[in-house]
Amino acid sequence: MSETNLNAISHDLYAVRKEKLSQLRAGGEDPFRNNWEQTHTSKQCLELMPAAVEGAEHQPEGPEVSVAGRVMTIRIMGKASFLKILDRDGVIQIYVTRDEVGAERYNTHFKKMIDIGDFVGVRGHLFRTSTGEVTVRAKDYGLVAKALRPLPEKWHGLTDNEQIYRQRYLDLIINEESRQRLVTRSKIIAAIRQFLWGRDFLEVETPSLHAIAGGAAARPFVTHFNALSCDFFLRIALELHLKRCLVGGFDRVFELGRVFRNEGLSRRHNPEFTMLEVYQAYSDYRGMMELVHSLVQHICRTVLGTTKITRYDGVEIELGGAWREATYKDLVIEKTGDADWFSRSKAEKIAFCKDKLGLLEPREDWHDFEVTNEVFEKLIEPTLIQPTFVTHIPKELCPLAKINQQDTGTLDVFELCINGQEIAPAYSEQNDPLVQREMLEAQAGEDVQKIDTDFLEALEHGMPPAGGMGIGIDRLVILLTGAANIRDTILFPTLRPEGAEKK
Repeated sequence: MSETNLNAISHDLYAVRKEKLSQLRAGGEDPFRNNWEQTHTSKQCLELMPAAVEGAEHQPEGPEVSVAGRVMTIRIMGKASFLKILDRDGVIQIYVTRDEVGAERYNTHFKKMIDIGDFVGVRGHLFRTSTGEVTVRAKDYGLVAKALRPLPEKWHGLTDNEQIYRQRYLDLIINEESRQRLVTRSKIIAAIRQFLWGRDFLEVETPSLHAIAGGAAARPFVTHFNALSCDFFLRIALELHLKRCLVGGFDRVFELGRVFRNEGLSRRHNPEFTMLEVYQAYSDYRGMMELVHSLVQHICRTVLGTTKITRYDGVEIELGGAWREATYKDLVIEKTGDADWFSRSKAEKIAFCKDKLGLLEPREDWHDFEVTNEVFEKLIEPTLIQPTFVTHIPKELCPLAKINQQDTGTLDVFELCINGQEIAPAYSEQNDPLVQREMLEAQAGEDVQKIDTDFLEALEHGMPPAGGMGIGIDRLVILLTGAANIRDTILFPTLRPEGAEKK
């Protein structure tokens, strides 16, 4: 059926339901009640009933309950009807008869005024039907909230991705997979908090508005603060304020917070996303390895009940046991097949990328380390499906970590890659204020005014040695739920406003 026809039908049904609303109010009924006493959810009802026995005549009557939810289906059968309602735990069947609720109410109210999508409350005893389904035999019911717009047809559903994300509330009603994925996200975040609290980490909150956009190499969103008459930035990272907490004596801190980066939209990127950052004094990147390994396996046990994940395309990822560890250099040499790669000139590397690796970029104005990182990000990282700690990345890629003492061209860093993407970077944090200043100035180049000098001053008061780690929660949820797209893991992903033209 065409979109035009669907819209026309929807408009007609809207008019019909508005007329019903008027009739209900004219009859003295409030179609939007203040409340309904809900004593049990659908799941609790199922748990209350004993196992089914042979024959409908032997089905015992269960306890009295009061349930409430959205009407998903209605099946009118003369003097009796079945409907199913959806609540937070799932679906429960309701059996409504003329004899129980009264002929007048059944014929003129239930059959004529209740529509799919309405919220109803029902009181009655539980029983099992002849097919064994747990059902509420209604002795009383009430219209709790009238739905003026119809739900998408159950056999048509929501097939337009734009509508799924723009009208997520409809997706949650119709699509059980979406509901469960987003419930799982909530449970994952709860498990993270539980794990970190169990290790004596303190949860803190740091500002979302920053005077300087620091802690990551990303383009910020800019906003003007009228009261102070100056521009601020929505934060691009949590790091620099959390390290101030280490200076202040909070030895173990974490934050689960929203981060904003004014960059592209893709199946793995959303400009507003959730980040976990963790900092532990008297630890290092090796300590963070143990932490993230234990954390992910804790989530698998408590939320999923398994360490084996199946992606949307059927590929299995095993998160149990030990995880692979490989250096950045070894992976690049393995991919290029060139043992002398890191001693080659930039021009030789660029030529190799174009001629042998099939990369249209890198650009001629790139630095030497950027050419190598192009190889890593385009050709190596997407192949790291099983958990892999990529260690000792080039020092130019991160100005906030300690330089490795055995190989001064690299950092005491790992990037945990799973499912072909970075899940968690972690460092031995740089706590020498003089070295930190040099590294930030080298990265900033001519934009030295963008350096957070207040953070450097905090370091000069002394920060203990520490390990730090970040986890992109949305990517972690993609991994643990097998989702295909970051938008499937975010309740309300960023979208272009309806009617807005692309510039």
